[in-house]
Order: sequence, then structure tokens, then C-alpha cells
Amino acid sequence: MLIRKLFKFENAHIVRDCTTQRCSENIHGHSYKIEVLLESNYLDAGQMVYDFGLTKRVIKELIDSFDHAITLWSKDDTKYVEAMKTYSNRWVELPVSPSAEQFSRVIYLMVERVLACTDMQNGEREVKLHSIIVHETDTGYAQGFKEDAHSELMGTIKLEDIVFSPQVQKEWSDSALWEKLLNHIHIKNPKKV
Repeated sequence: MLIRKLFKFENAHIVRDCTTQRCSENIHGHSYKIEVLLESNYLDAGQMVYDFGLTKRVIKELIDSFDHAITLWSKDDTKYVEAMKTYSNRWVELPVSPSAEQFSRVIYLMVERVLACTDMQNGEREVKLHSIIVHETDTGYAQGFKEDAHSELMGTIKLEDIVFSPQVQKEWSDSALWEKLLNHIHIKNPKKV
């Protein structure tokens, strides 16, 4: 069984070295739609793969980290990166360029870690992340799967290399959320939300 949950955020970026000049040389924004596809061969006590209400907690909080923020590539020009961090309180720095393809890989790894660190409370079993779809525009999207997220051919992404601005972290329900996930500290799902 496959389920999908849709999340939305507004974000700005530059995708260096892409073919399109407007995209590679100018800060621009998108109204992103992120689809998180979960799967399992089992249903929980509520006869669901995974209650959509549970996705509105940690998964939504991490995806919302990109909302009204600028996403930076750590290998971009140092002066540009520092200027953006100076003049924007909400930013996320990635070890890869913030294309739709790389967003799908990054978000895949983040959600995968959330699921791995979640103690289920309602009989959920073998809930796995199927894929992440990143709609950058109404007409274009990238869909990333496990093999893509972990692909060395596309460049290795380490979660430890993803940096959230202090303002983003401050807005989380637990400001130590990212550190807990990086250290594989388990998060207990509530029995009721």
C-alpha cells in the first residue's frame, strides 16, 4: 500500500552551472510542492499505513524549514553565501546545489532518518519511504528514490553537512531536533495527536 502526503513551501535559490541563465545567475523563488510517499504491507490499529496526522509533526517541521528561506550551496561563492546569511535569518545550507533533483535527494534522506528514529505507537509496521516528489513549478518535478538519495554517482550527501540557520532551529518545537536526528536519538510518536 502506498500513501502520499503533500507539503508546500516558498523558497529562493540559485542553481549554479545549469544551462538556463536566469536560473544559474539570479536569485529566484518557487512555490514548491513536496510529496512524501510512504509504503507498507501492513496497516496500523487504525487500518492505515501511517496516520497523516503524524506526518504533520517532525516531517512537516523539517520540510517547513525551507519555507520563506533561501537555500544555499556550500560550494557557491563564499562572498555570496556569507552575504545571504548576513541578510537573511532563514537559510538552509546544503552540500549540493539546490536543484529540484537535489532537493528530492536531501528531503528523502531527512524523512528516511525521521522514520528510522521514530518509535511507532499504534501498530505501524515496516513503514518505508517510497520516494519524494519535488514540484518546483506546475509543469516540472523531480522524483527521488532510495537509490538516488544514496547515489555516489550523483554526489554523496551526508546529513551532517546540512546546516539550518539559528532562526530556523529556533522555530522548531525542539531546537535540538536536528542534532537528535543526526545522533540517531529516537523520537516517540504520540498515542494521540
